[in-house]
Parts: sequence; C-alpha cells; structure tokens
Amino acid sequence: MRSPASLLVIFGATGDLAQRMLFPSLYGLQEDVLCPQALRILGTGRSDIDTTLFRALVAEAVRRNTPAGECHEGALQALLERIDYHAADVSNDASLQALGQRIHELRATASGDVVYHLSTAPRFYAPICEALGRNGLAGPGTRVMLEKPIGHDLASAIAINDGVTRVFDEDRVFRVDHYLGKEGVQNLLALRFGNALFEPLWNARHIQQVQITVAETVGVEGRGDYYDHSGAMRDMLQNHMLQLLCLTAMEPPARFEPSAVRNEKIKVLRSLRPIGRNEVLTETVAGQYTAGAVDGKVAPGYLEELGRPSRTETFVALRAHVDNWRWSGVPFYLRTGKRMPRRSTEIHLQFRAVPHSIFAGAQVEPNALTIRLQPDERIELKLMSKTPGLDRSGLRLSQVALDLDMHEEFANVPRRPAYERLYLDAIEGNSTLFVRRDETEAAWEWIDAIFDGWRHADVTPRPYPAGTWGPAAAVAMAERHGHSWRE
Repeated sequence: MRSPASLLVIFGATGDLAQRMLFPSLYGLQEDVLCPQALRILGTGRSDIDTTLFRALVAEAVRRNTPAGECHEGALQALLERIDYHAADVSNDASLQALGQRIHELRATASGDVVYHLSTAPRFYAPICEALGRNGLAGPGTRVMLEKPIGHDLASAIAINDGVTRVFDEDRVFRVDHYLGKEGVQNLLALRFGNALFEPLWNARHIQQVQITVAETVGVEGRGDYYDHSGAMRDMLQNHMLQLLCLTAMEPPARFEPSAVRNEKIKVLRSLRPIGRNEVLTETVAGQYTAGAVDGKVAPGYLEELGRPSRTETFVALRAHVDNWRWSGVPFYLRTGKRMPRRSTEIHLQFRAVPHSIFAGAQVEPNALTIRLQPDERIELKLMSKTPGLDRSGLRLSQVALDLDMHEEFANVPRRPAYERLYLDAIEGNSTLFVRRDETEAAWEWIDAIFDGWRHADVTPRPYPAGTWGPAAAVAMAERHGHSWRE
C-alpha cells in the first residue's frame, strides 16, 4: 500500500526545467495546501552551492514564472522551508554515495514514501537508479519519475528501461509526458466518458476523419544541438501526439485507474497500421523551415539558426490508421511543426455527411467537433442551422458553432501548469497519467519503422517558409483522399 511521499528528491534541480516548471508547480501545490505536511524537498545538481543560495534561486524562479499577482510571500516562504540542497555529480560514484547518505538522513526524520525525479539527460537514468540501489535507497516505498525522451529509438528505450527496472519495479516507475497533466487533455476523457451524447457517435460509422495538430510558432530557441538530434518526430510525435491519439481512439476503460486506462492505450498503439518502406512516400511528409515571417516578424531558417547543414525534420505530417472495429477505415491525420503561423494544439473530429439532404440547393456541411488544448482551452461543436430571414427558394442554411470557452466558464478557478497535477499524483502514488513501459516501446517500434522507410527512400525534408503550415506535399497528402487540413 502506497503512502504519500515525505521526501521528493529532484536530480537536475538547477536545470532549466526545474527552474521554469518544477519549482513553480511545487509552489502551486503549496499555495493550494496540497503538499503533504511532512514533505521535504531535496534538490541536487552539479552546481556547488549551499542550501541558502539554492533557496534564493528557487524563490527567484517562482516569482519569475508565476503569473503576476499569484505569488504570495507566505506560501513561497513555506515552500522554501521544505527545501534543502546537496551538490552531486551523477557521473561520480563517491559523489552519489555522499548524496545517498544525505537522503538516508532525511528519510530517518519521516515515515512516508520517497519520490526521485530524474530531471537529467536520459543517459544518466540507469546509473542514478543503480547508485540508489547500491546505497539501499530504492526498496519498497520508493518510486522514480523519468522525463522524456525515453531513448532515441526502440533499442535505446529498451536499454534505459532495462537499467531502471533492474532497480525499481515497473509499477514504481512514473514516466512523464507532461501533456497528460494538461487540463485540456484530461477534459478529453471527461468529454468522452462523462457524457452519453458523444460516446455512441465516437466510431467509424459516424466519424469520417480525425486530425491532431500540435503547431508551434517558435524555432529551436537555443536548443539547436538537442533538437537536431531529435527532430519533430522524436520530440513531439513519438510521445505527445501518440498519447493524444491514444486518448482519442481508446475504448472506454472499466475504471479511471492506472491499469484500466493504460491497458486501453496500449491496445491503440498495437492496432496502429505500420507505415514502412512501401508506405512512407505516400503516408508521411517531412519538412524543414526556411526563412520567413511569423506574427509579422522576420524569422530565420532552421539552418541559419543551427549554423550547419542538417537533414533534421522540423515538421512532420502523416496519415495513420487504427485497425480495429471502432476505427476501421477512418484516417488519423497527425501534424506537428515549428515556425507555424500560430500556436495551436487541437483534436478535430469531422463527422460524416448526412446521407441525403432535403434542402435543395443548400450546402450542408458535415458536423465537426474541435477540442482545443492550447493556447486556450475550448470545445467547439459545428452544427447546421437555418439562416434567419425569408427566401422564396426555401430554407437557407449556415454553419454555426456551439462554443465552450473553458477559461470563461471557469473564470474564478486558477489555471495550473501540468506539473502540478503530475507532482500531486506522483507524491500520492497514482500512476494513471504516467506512461507505462510497454506504451513507450510500442510507440518507438511504430516510429522506428517510419525512420527505416525514410532512410531506405533517402527522404530529405521538404522546405517550407516560416509562418506557413508546412510543405505543399502535406496538403496534397490529405487532398488525395478528399480531405483538407483544418487551418
């Protein structure tokens, strides 16, 4: 039986993710009185600083990354009193042994579980876990959070997972995909499984196509070396977008609990039709942005930002199929890219047209449901309605939207970052919104087949100007099947 954690150890606590997202999220839990009373937080990193200076860095990061007017000094000071720091080099055994002694000391003062959050490069995951195991710090009552990416391909993902699970049982490994902590993503589950209206229509009989778009206006933003090693496929599609596809396509779980939800997600991943050497040229498009303009500002091309030649894709679009009874014949169009015209993450379901229109001469558009996750959370249902007025030729129709703005509907409820939800669940031992090993490896297996096809066909990313929706080939891929991207 898991108990709430009394110690949270953050590896990489001086890094960008910790300062920008993790500590501000822990502040939010403190502000909402959701941190267990006994919780202590130990930060560790290579920076040779003491606890006093580290607390000052955390305070500055929280103030900088918390919306104006929402940072209260009382709650901030209460959070800082929970925090300690111990410098350690994860590549040095003696350093890790000294850190282990410090963790032992903190564990001796409280009786709850321990959560280790590895906000480091993935190559350190296995060595850190092995060091924790050697020092007697990885037994029952401990769990570990891992940041993406879990590997660079299937083989490296298996190697990392093997290294971690030699020390931590699989049910104590919490793999983070921060998209699963977003309110809009969780609301997708509420929309599907909390309403009798949608679920009977959520299948191939009624839905013609599904589009999932994750568009960014930014370029590589100083992350050129990392991004050039990953590209759009590994950075976004293998994890975030396939998770969105799973939540959109999965069968209703028996309960909202870890095994039931994740069992249904893995069924979707295993039902994905492979896209291999014979399909990549017709079912996928890779692109790379060139110089252009975004939001009226000149934007350099990817190669200019990187400073060297590269064949890394900054855009990918593909046409996927989930080969099961619910979705047979329904294409899932997935698209993600950098330097797009606007920032947008959304899931768009287009329903089938009415079988016969009784309105002569009137164009009847198919119904559509759009679930927007960012930058604003919104649910929009497109319906046909009579256009007001008189006309001798009969009824005139117009498409109208039933629009639910989540920010407006819940204006008095503060919007919280994804890591608040994920930290709360990890601290309490709830793994529902975390990714299981078989999900990670099934996703990589599907993605690796596409990479193999690209290598075999010597695919070079097609250029597209910054500020556009990607290469023309992506438009053509959808139009060959009578569909158009939603823009």
